[in-house]
Parts: sequence; C-alpha cells; structure tokens
Amino acid sequence: MAISKKKQIMEDIKCCVVSCDKPLDASYWESQYEAKKTGWDLGTVSPPIKAYIDNFVNKNFRILIPGCGNSYEAEYLIKKGFTNITVLDIAPTLVAVLQEKFKNKPEIQVILGDFFEHQGEYDLILEQTFFCALPPTLRQKYVLKMHQLLAKDGILAGLLFNRYFEFGPPFGGSQTEYKLLFKDAFDTIKMETAHNSIAPRANSELFFELIKK
Repeated sequence: MAISKKKQIMEDIKCCVVSCDKPLDASYWESQYEAKKTGWDLGTVSPPIKAYIDNFVNKNFRILIPGCGNSYEAEYLIKKGFTNITVLDIAPTLVAVLQEKFKNKPEIQVILGDFFEHQGEYDLILEQTFFCALPPTLRQKYVLKMHQLLAKDGILAGLLFNRYFEFGPPFGGSQTEYKLLFKDAFDTIKMETAHNSIAPRANSELFFELIKK
C-alpha cells in the first residue's frame, strides 16, 4: 500500500477517535436535530437514489431505510407506488415528526430504534448517509447486520462517499476499501462513481448495488 494511502486511512481512523470522544449515540444525533445542525440534509431525495427507484420494478418489496433522517426517499417511494416501507432512526425528536408526517400513510412504518438492535427481514435496504455517519470501527458490524436483515437474494443499494474527510462524521473511504469490506457477505452488482450527484458531491459519491450471498 502506498504511503499516501496509509496516511489517508490513518486520518480516517483518527477522525473516528476524535469524534468518538463525544459518542455518536442517540443523544448526539438528538442534539443535532434539536439544534437543526443537519448539513447532510439535501431537502429532497438524492438524484442517484431517485433514478434507482424510478427503475425498480417490484413495488411490493419490503424496504428498509436505516438512519432515515427526514425520509425524502420514503416519500418518493410512496409516490412511486411502493407499499411496504420501514424507516428507522435513533433520534426521538426526528421520529416523532416522522410519525406525525406519515400517520395517514399505511405504506410506511416509522420506528425509533438502534439499527444494530433492529429485527426484521427485508428485500431491499437503501443506504443514504447512514454508513458515513457511523465510526469506521463499526463498519464490519454494519455489514454483518445488513446481511442478517436481508432476505435471500436481498439487495443493499445506495451511496457511499469516495473520498476522505478531515473530521467526521461524515466518515469517508474508497472504492477499494468498500469492495474488500463487503466481499465476503455480498456479491457486487454495481459500484461506480455516481454520474448524477448534486453539485457539491459531484465525483465524490459511489452508487452501489450489492446482493446478499
């Protein structure tokens, strides 16, 4: 491995250590929503995920969106006719807002809880700014939990940052690292630079689609 690459990885780990001085737990994310410090929020469904949803045929797939935030993806799924959507987040204030927002939408279930303790079985899990919010030390646990939650031939799809950050969250990485991370539990259908990211994230996002082994 090149020295520069080693340095990048060490910086990513360092960011995790710095941020974890204040644990990235329910209290942390609750405080972010209470203070409206939601810089990751696009205000709409991410264009690469929107395009993916537009081309997805099975409207009855059981879909999970962990770390759902304001759930623009879920809104769009309902608009496109999907019927079985679960959104999950750890921040009580946010979840209360979503429960009110979707109270008349039987297609969607809103859950307050920890992803790593969640139980269920899904055909599709959408990844949008959840992976990058977790300290890198939890990435292997993330892969194992995703594998557990997916049904046979289940799909994990969404976006990952193909870059590093000076501080986290978000925590970044590279395509090479991600392929190594997922290879034992998933087969890669696609992992490539997203061609339709919003301008501030152009050329820094990977769209990926994985299928459970």
